[in-house]
Amino acid sequence: MAANDDYDAAAALAKYHESGGGVRGLVESGITFVPPFFQFLAPGCPGSTAAPKKTTQFAIPTVDLSLPRTAIVSLVGEAARTCGIFYVTNHGVDADAAVSAVRTFHELPLASRSPLYTLTPVGGVTYSTQPRPPGQGAEPILPWRDCLKFLSPKPNFGRIPEVCRNALLEHRQRMEEFGKKMAAMLLEALGVGPEWLGVEAWIMACHYYPPCPEPERVVGCGEHTDPCVLTVLAQDEVGGLQIRLDGGGNDGAWMDVPPVPGALLVNIGDVLKLVSNDEYKSVMHKVRIKSDRDARISIATLFNPPKRGDSDLFGPLPELVTAEKPARYRSFTMTEFLKSCAEFGHGRSSTDRLRVADTM
Repeated sequence: MAANDDYDAAAALAKYHESGGGVRGLVESGITFVPPFFQFLAPGCPGSTAAPKKTTQFAIPTVDLSLPRTAIVSLVGEAARTCGIFYVTNHGVDADAAVSAVRTFHELPLASRSPLYTLTPVGGVTYSTQPRPPGQGAEPILPWRDCLKFLSPKPNFGRIPEVCRNALLEHRQRMEEFGKKMAAMLLEALGVGPEWLGVEAWIMACHYYPPCPEPERVVGCGEHTDPCVLTVLAQDEVGGLQIRLDGGGNDGAWMDVPPVPGALLVNIGDVLKLVSNDEYKSVMHKVRIKSDRDARISIATLFNPPKRGDSDLFGPLPELVTAEKPARYRSFTMTEFLKSCAEFGHGRSSTDRLRVADTM
């Protein structure tokens, strides 16, 4: 697309949001190029399909829930300590209906979905193309992704079209059960009781990554860590998720995380990294657009401690603080932490603000 000195980016962005069609609407219109607010802002900034650095052999762990509990606890603890992400199989959750329901919603006619389009929650629900969070430097203003998002504690599922409502409500309930079970085992692997950190489904984000005519010019989701205890991801077979490898000679290399049929994907969030006193890793990840033909569907359920009041403090768990390994982070409230993420972005820019000075 040729440069245009008269181009008004703010006006173009406002017009885009006013249309209520999201990225799907652009694709339906038959565009053959990517609008500027989806493109990388810095000249020469590598696109999401840029070739990653070469890496040594690395495999994402798999946890089989049909194993004895002691074996499962050992496996989830090892995975959380070594790479911060792992597949879970034999979990008893059929996510196919929910993934199909997300596709159904995002591919409804424009007149059916555009009335729901909003950047701010209404009844705990948003449907929009959310602008990039702060702290992501040269990345595009908008990701090549639409998102139907439900926020805790009790979103109004009545706002969602009936064709997909029941499947998404059922999925949220099943994820609530699964997430609590997984959090308890992660705490058990640390040698602490589940009473220290209960969780609830804080956000369920139903992502739709449309095919793109110029996939190398956009990002599906910019690089970040998750500002939560843990995230559980259900997805289709298209793929596009990548994680950044740290340590072992792989620093800064990005690795594809291919979908495993029937598996859920669990990744450790920043809150669990903080309360584990750095025992567990919070993995940096992003999504690249792989196809100019196929849309990718994923459902990310993020878990955080239940809201009990702004005065409640979290920090490294007492059992994990010793003379040899003192607390690496100060105590914080969830309100404080989430405000920091909103202002400075997700990742080290937020967690480092809680680090004790003499451990930096």
